[in-house]
Amino acid sequence: MDDKPADRTQKRARVARQSHSANAFRQEEPGFGRARFGFLTGAEVEFLKERVIQLLSEYGVVILHPGAREAFLKAGAREGRDANRLRFPRELIAEAMAATPRKARLGGRLPRFDIDLPRADGGFVMRTGTGAHGYVDPRDTRYRNMDLDAVSEIAAVANTLDEVGFIAHPFVHGVPEKTADIHSFGRLIARTQKHVWMQPYQWENVEYLMKIAAIAAGGEDALRANPVTSAITCSFTPLEFKYMDTHVIIEAGKYGVPLHACSLPSSGGTAPLSVGSMAIMAAAEIVGMTVMAHLLAPGVPVIATPLMFTLDMRTGSALQACVESLQAKNMAVQLMREGFGMLTHTYGSGSDTPDVDHQSMAERAMVTQTVALSGADILGGVGQLECATVFSPVQAVLDNEVGAMMRRFVRKPPLNTEALNWDEMMQIRVGGHFLDSAHTIQTCRDQLSPKVFLRQGRDAYEKSGRRTAFDEARDWTLNAIAAAPEEGFLSEDQMREIASLAAHADEYIVAAYAGAVQVI
Repeated sequence: MDDKPADRTQKRARVARQSHSANAFRQEEPGFGRARFGFLTGAEVEFLKERVIQLLSEYGVVILHPGAREAFLKAGAREGRDANRLRFPRELIAEAMAATPRKARLGGRLPRFDIDLPRADGGFVMRTGTGAHGYVDPRDTRYRNMDLDAVSEIAAVANTLDEVGFIAHPFVHGVPEKTADIHSFGRLIARTQKHVWMQPYQWENVEYLMKIAAIAAGGEDALRANPVTSAITCSFTPLEFKYMDTHVIIEAGKYGVPLHACSLPSSGGTAPLSVGSMAIMAAAEIVGMTVMAHLLAPGVPVIATPLMFTLDMRTGSALQACVESLQAKNMAVQLMREGFGMLTHTYGSGSDTPDVDHQSMAERAMVTQTVALSGADILGGVGQLECATVFSPVQAVLDNEVGAMMRRFVRKPPLNTEALNWDEMMQIRVGGHFLDSAHTIQTCRDQLSPKVFLRQGRDAYEKSGRRTAFDEARDWTLNAIAAAPEEGFLSEDQMREIASLAAHADEYIVAAYAGAVQVI
């Protein structure tokens, strides 16, 4: 980047002006409810809930962590039909679900970026896509492997998107594979003041990641008081829990870090080819992790995170935006929210196509609407393409626009006399209008105004050279990248500490896997 300081200052000011006026961290006004749509009746929620409990209590799950296994046996779990499988007492499940906090704080490094769930207005928050190994460069739309420079650009863009409440660190190339999560997490948390979602790749890395989060938060006590990170813990579908993810739960308990209990069933693969069965499988695994957190990390908030996929039986590809996956997301969120009373998080954006194209926008619009109406607290997947394997910052800007529209769409309009402008409606003259109405003047500023979506007529469109929303979003992206502070948001001392931890991880973890030394 060869911009002069004055040019960078101007670009930063331009990005600041681009920011949405009603951002995602500001609660909507009192009196607005949230429209909801779910496939399940109340009786069907209870039916599926009972199936979940029956699956856990009569068949059970495989637990590979010796400490967790011991804790379950002490709590009354019984041996299952095969090795390492444990069946949960119904009383233990009920106890865990009752004790698990129904609220969570996803802290930012500045108070205005704090996220308290559930939101007081019943709304949702969005987060960027994760897991992507590929990156679409916003300058020329070329695809390349995800790297640390791309992480910096993702942070720069996400920092300007008001609907994006927190950012997930992706997999990166160009660093040792065994410690890629440490490098990616360290780069991201240094370049945003928003909450960061931690995703460990192996158990040895978890403590390094927690220490990096503590450095960024200002110390371990500060991290516990305001967790600037939350961590994913995943099941291994069907109905298994790996050592690493159990270790994540234990470490989250030590640092007071909220957990996203994540199940990723693939219908037709790791789950039956049935929408209802997929919801049961995801719920059983999430409840299993919640019980585990109750035993190993009591008091830590747990967010139910069913990430639903369907296998294309013609190709074997996993799909997140097909009709079956959409139904499964909605159903799983409804089951976890209404049946088990949990905070919920699932993909609320994304597509199965590799490009920012017409198919992508159509699919992600359906995903966002379906999940927003389900009542989910967190809508993930902003910017992700090709079933969550590729990230495009331009797509993220477009998703932010869709998110703003959806936030307003699910806000139920008021129907009182004043909102209807009823008195004036009853007196409107022949040939009259409401352009100069005091009600119109008062309420017109509440209309949602797009930032990158266009509403021009044909003449303006042709005069612009046929610019589209994609062009507007790419300009936004490039301005955000150019305006981002090159030094990030942490002090030099904090940066040195994080770099030292990453270097230590490279030396010991990578060497341990090569058989040279033992991890310490």
